[in-house]
Amino acid sequence: MKIFLLMILLAFFNGYGVSKSLPTRPDVLRIGSVLSVDSIIGKVAKVAIEAAIEDVNANANVLGGTKLNLSLHDTNFSGFLGIMEAIRFMEMKTVAIIGPQSSVTAHVVSHFANKLQVPLLSFSSTDPTLSPLQFPFFVRTSLNDLFQMAAIADIISYYGWREVIAIYVDDDYGRNGIASLSDQLSERSCKISYRAPLGSRASMEEIRDVLVQVTLTESRILVVHTYPERGLDIMATAQYLGLMNEGYVWLATNWLSTLLDTNAPLSSEETKNIQGVITLRIYTAESKSKKDFISRWNNLTRKEETGTSIGLSTYGLYAYDTVWVLAHAIGTFFEQGGNISFSSDQVLKELHGGNLDFNTLSIFNGGNLLLESILKVNMTGVTGPFRFTSDRNLVFPAFEVINVVGSGSRIVGYWSNNSGLSMWPPDSLYTKPPDRSGSNNKLYPIIWPGETTLKPRGWVFPLNGRHLMIGVPNRVSFLDFVAQVPGTNMFTGYCIDVFTAAINLLPYAVPYKMISYGDGHNNPSGTELIRLMTTGAFDAAVGDIAITTNRTRMADFTQPFIESGLVVVAPVKKVHSSAWAFLQPFSRKMWSVMGIFFLFMGVVVWILEHRTNDDFRGPPRKQVITILWFSFSTLFFAHREKTVSTLGRLLVILWLFVVLIITSSYTASLTSILTVQQLSSPIKGIGNLINSKDPIGYQQGSFARDYLVAELGIHESRLVPLKLPEDYAKALKNGPQNGGVAALIDERAYAEVFLSTHCEFSIIGKEFTKNGWGFAFQRDSQLAVDISTAILKLSENGDLQRIHDKWLLRSACSLQGAKLEADRLSLTSFEGLFFIAGLACLLALLIYFIKLIREFNRLYSEPEPESSDGSLRARRLRTFLSFVDEKEEEAKARSNQRQQEWASTRSIDQYASTTDSMKHAEISSNRSTSFEGPS
Repeated sequence: MKIFLLMILLAFFNGYGVSKSLPTRPDVLRIGSVLSVDSIIGKVAKVAIEAAIEDVNANANVLGGTKLNLSLHDTNFSGFLGIMEAIRFMEMKTVAIIGPQSSVTAHVVSHFANKLQVPLLSFSSTDPTLSPLQFPFFVRTSLNDLFQMAAIADIISYYGWREVIAIYVDDDYGRNGIASLSDQLSERSCKISYRAPLGSRASMEEIRDVLVQVTLTESRILVVHTYPERGLDIMATAQYLGLMNEGYVWLATNWLSTLLDTNAPLSSEETKNIQGVITLRIYTAESKSKKDFISRWNNLTRKEETGTSIGLSTYGLYAYDTVWVLAHAIGTFFEQGGNISFSSDQVLKELHGGNLDFNTLSIFNGGNLLLESILKVNMTGVTGPFRFTSDRNLVFPAFEVINVVGSGSRIVGYWSNNSGLSMWPPDSLYTKPPDRSGSNNKLYPIIWPGETTLKPRGWVFPLNGRHLMIGVPNRVSFLDFVAQVPGTNMFTGYCIDVFTAAINLLPYAVPYKMISYGDGHNNPSGTELIRLMTTGAFDAAVGDIAITTNRTRMADFTQPFIESGLVVVAPVKKVHSSAWAFLQPFSRKMWSVMGIFFLFMGVVVWILEHRTNDDFRGPPRKQVITILWFSFSTLFFAHREKTVSTLGRLLVILWLFVVLIITSSYTASLTSILTVQQLSSPIKGIGNLINSKDPIGYQQGSFARDYLVAELGIHESRLVPLKLPEDYAKALKNGPQNGGVAALIDERAYAEVFLSTHCEFSIIGKEFTKNGWGFAFQRDSQLAVDISTAILKLSENGDLQRIHDKWLLRSACSLQGAKLEADRLSLTSFEGLFFIAGLACLLALLIYFIKLIREFNRLYSEPEPESSDGSLRARRLRTFLSFVDEKEEEAKARSNQRQQEWASTRSIDQYASTTDSMKHAEISSNRSTSFEGPS
């Protein structure tokens, strides 16, 4: 009796997951599937899933005798039914669900799956926002749409397009996919310029209304992200509206490749509507298992008796692999001790009201273990290597890039997350390091809509009947650049002619309207005109508008059509030549250094030549004169003294080269001073102005004021706005002492026009900014690019110069050939030469003295008589100085004589020493004999 009760208790607790028991494998395991059986994806998936269930059940090695029992519910294209069918599965103690097919349904059902811990394995819910962090029990067993959108963005970037139009189904699947595309485009400096959402059940009339709005936009790059069932309706309407003609680009997500694979062949009318479209197909590697499954496909579809052929799409391959992933995970689940048990949830028990019975919903106790087993599956299926990454995406995401041509399609390239676009299959690139640099990205030629192989430009001027609203500054001065014809809305001037010529070169018509900006009494601010473009008041700005950093942050500018940096304009006066004009080419410092170097060079050459060259010997007075003569005669290459030493010759050659450059520079500068009319000005340049306290004039409305204040730090109180050229002349003539200005800061283009009639002023120094004038357009406007190209063409064919000469060419005044007082040639310009010459002199002296000391030690190496150290060093120094001053031949002769005398003295001393030794020996012998005596 006790044993019987114990068995009942064990069974009870095991049923509710309260206690653990030895794992048991059930004979049959229930799994569910939620599909729209009649959909393009669903009819293929149904066949593939049932085939996979049959194959798994036939293989006893996978589940160890356990059979999978599939319950498949048809949602009939209804999101509501899909949700309810999934909940019904959870009531029926289902351990896993294959599906849902729709991303919309998956968002809702995933909440139930999280609560009841039932894994959802979906091969078609590709919405990127189905995050594993929010929905841990949702497992995507195909590619995330994030990768598909990255592939499309790479294609758009590869062809250099910047804006696209997104046509999409307005639900979670469409909106979130396009949001992902927008993120990917932003990373590549592109964007979605127009979004065209469509209802999931939109009528043909609704589709037509949406596409009519698309025709009014400027972009011609269209991305379609929808379901296969609605895609052909969109393309048919596009064909009807002329959106499939030349110039358009259509990029379809993998809905089109799925349709082509499943329903091929399409009718001739359907094929006509998709000519030139680019679409993507999930890439699956070729393998034996894939080929075997494809060969079985016809036999599998015959069982369905649908009356129409069903092609195998990649969704069918992933549906087949999904069943095998689940089977392998269940096998691992049992091997790890998992039990199939369910328990009720207290929260669900407390929910009452209506006819909903939440007590029937139970928590799968082994859900976490089964989920973990699914994520650890590592197998090779019909789609290739199948395993999950750390972020729960499939490994090796890749797509085929397909171009629809004629009655079929052709692969023009591949895309993979490893290497981007490529003409080679991704399998061959996985073994190489990732390379997304773009340098190797290539695709085969594509036949675009309209049967053209030329890459479409990607945009046109919008055909919405709206004119391009162009703001034109209404100037009161320098009307040669831009001016409004009194009493009309017409404008003339150099800038207007350049813009008109550029517009006429465009391959399309641009209707535009010029609108005056300014009160006609003051020169308007170019920066304010650009700012108004950001508010939508103007679409573009045409005129004398300088391109500055601040303005480029608000608008896109064209290629500059004229260079015009800021310059300093100041009064000048003629400089008459003086009696001392010959000293003007060099500065005082330059003259001083030159004199020192001439003397230094003479001394060095004298030192090098003194011992060997008779020309550099003689009485001290003669030698001083020789040094001075030789030094300065080299200036005219008139030196008569010959150099005989190697070091002296090398040094003289180098010095003559330095002298040649100095004399040439002097001659050129003096010629300019004496022959070209010289002008002088108290203002030397912008640096001189900054350091002074004098007032500075600038053109009213110019960016020069902001630049002087913000960049150069000039106080606003010193700046005086001037309106007309007459104001310029008056203020400069009066000067700062009489209420005028010391100088004027303006753009070179204005300054040259002003100076053509005011010769008493001149540009001082060089441009201290590098600016140009361009036409401004709203950010990311394609017109800016095309107008820039047109301006370059005008420059190349000479029209730009002709327009310039027409408006700005003026007769030069009498002082135009004059130049400002030239700056004297300073020491800075010759520092390099003097450094080389000085270094050469020092090296020559060093080599010479080393050689001299060695020779001295060799010639005067005999021992000195014993004396104190001080007197010895003094005697040695005097000997060395006399050796230096002595001619080389005489020194060598005296040295030889001294050596001979020393040798003779030494031999006499040796003879005397030998004689003394013999005498001592004889005396010693005699003494020894006398001591011995006779024997």
